[in-house]
Amino acid sequence: MSPVQHSVRPDAAPPAGAVGRRGFLGAGVAGAGVLAGLAPRLYAGENGEFKPRRVGLIGCGWYGKGDVFRMLQVAPVEVVAICDVDAKMLAEAAEMIAARQGGKTPRTYADYQELLKEKDLDIVFVGTPDHWHALPMIAAVESGAHVYVEKPTSVDVAESRAMIAAARKHNRVVQVGTQRRSTPHLVEAKNRVIDEGLLGKIGHVEICCYYHMRANRNPPAVPPPPHFDYETWTGPAPMRPYTDLTHPRSWRAFTEYGNGIVGDMCVHMLDMVRWMLDLGPVENVYSEGGILVQKDSLANISDTQTATFTFGDLPVVWTHRSWGEAPDPDYPWAAFIHGENGTLKASVQSYDFVPRRNKNDALHGDVVLEPDKYPEEKDEPQIERHVVPASRAHMKDFLRAIEVSEQPGGQTKRPVADIEQGATSSVACILANLSMDLGRSLKWNQSEWRVEGDDEANGRLLRPYRDPWTHPGQNA
Repeated sequence: MSPVQHSVRPDAAPPAGAVGRRGFLGAGVAGAGVLAGLAPRLYAGENGEFKPRRVGLIGCGWYGKGDVFRMLQVAPVEVVAICDVDAKMLAEAAEMIAARQGGKTPRTYADYQELLKEKDLDIVFVGTPDHWHALPMIAAVESGAHVYVEKPTSVDVAESRAMIAAARKHNRVVQVGTQRRSTPHLVEAKNRVIDEGLLGKIGHVEICCYYHMRANRNPPAVPPPPHFDYETWTGPAPMRPYTDLTHPRSWRAFTEYGNGIVGDMCVHMLDMVRWMLDLGPVENVYSEGGILVQKDSLANISDTQTATFTFGDLPVVWTHRSWGEAPDPDYPWAAFIHGENGTLKASVQSYDFVPRRNKNDALHGDVVLEPDKYPEEKDEPQIERHVVPASRAHMKDFLRAIEVSEQPGGQTKRPVADIEQGATSSVACILANLSMDLGRSLKWNQSEWRVEGDDEANGRLLRPYRDPWTHPGQNA
């Protein structure tokens, strides 16, 4: 038995973005012309030509479809196989993908193992709920495919460790969907502010999310719909009574399937800060919070939480509240990097450098949307228009890493959000929730993959799987 299903995000998601498919371009990464009225292809390989790729998708929901749509925009790929345990969602995805690739309809599967058994895929996307990230990703690299897996990498620490090991063993490129590393205006902010040293000595970082995104209903248990295989969707996770919060969008309300708002939103901002400041693994984590305000909901994730991630002498402090107002309305989901000479504010929408002394030295940048270049996005359901430029750039980085890695005699090139980077940020967030549960600080040693001096914490780095599934880190 095996899983599949759509990729999700919480109830209240921000805005939307853009798409297109074939075209000619010169070398490298610049578009140069339009073929048959379609948008220019954005990546043609290091030498001006890119080998066509066969793509598979495991998990056909919101983010799974969005990921393959972005890939279809930037290279001459074909989505040849898709998989989901929701038959209705699967059929809808097949129809939408066919419309994006000239009528070519992908094969459909209810079991990802059957999809991978064909061994005819160059690239596999894993867009399942979080509790189904590890097993399909590992199986995909074992089948010979390169993988794009959504964040966070896993729901427990041992899964992430096993995912890194599998990618290295099979010498596959694995990109994690922490696309802040590829967000054009944030790359600009890193270059203009961080790399130029405008902040001076950096002594404190705040990261936050104040979106009202936590499910706040208490629906009754009901039978799953007939087109939805709830047993397989639950897979290795603990079995909960089915409600209309379970599927298709609100599963993040439950710790059985993910790591709450910390695992969903903090991982993005923490990973962005680690990338901007070139930080390694977290060294110490302390978190506190809980369900402090929204007590009437069926959701069991925190509505209020802070976490301090320590990197050497630098504290990175996370806060989320799914109620109340954001302290800075322009930056409700953001990072604030404080230096002796000023502050950098950074979000998916914009950035601002606020100098401490000469206000004329202030810098500002915004996300650049591309609706005219990708008109097919106009009617794309649930599209996040402010995110798609970053996702396209993330796909190009992924493709470039694959191409370089496949050169004769070459070594595997790590993409910007390589599985080890994505896992490092995800593990820090998992540890934050563990710290909150245990009520104490955790000293993390990633070289040995253990919490120092804390047997109870180490005993919870691997979550037991429900039969008949076997945890990939069980024998590590």
